[in-house]
Amino acid sequence: MAKGDSGRTEFRVIDALDHPHTGRILRVKLQDGPVPSVRSLTGTTLRARSPRGDEGQVTVLGFSLTGGKVSDARFRETRRLDLHVEEESDPPVSLRWTLSAGG
Repeated sequence: MAKGDSGRTEFRVIDALDHPHTGRILRVKLQDGPVPSVRSLTGTTLRARSPRGDEGQVTVLGFSLTGGKVSDARFRETRRLDLHVEEESDPPVSLRWTLSAGG
């Protein structure tokens, strides 16, 4: 996350699918906390938690363009992003999981 961001940022997974080459695409909605810049999310490791308490991590590789051009202005307006991630969790991150960063 960018320096100067304070607090905890939390996202809710609203859709999840396998990426055709590697990783997964997670459509997320900002639930709580400050709106991070899109650039600051690339390379960030986020803590993933399922509704049942399973935990893992995902690393943001980039963004899917299926939802349109990714920009800070669009993210602030819609509060949604399509993240291309590499998972380090079992079971895989799915609907209703939360992703959090910061502290």
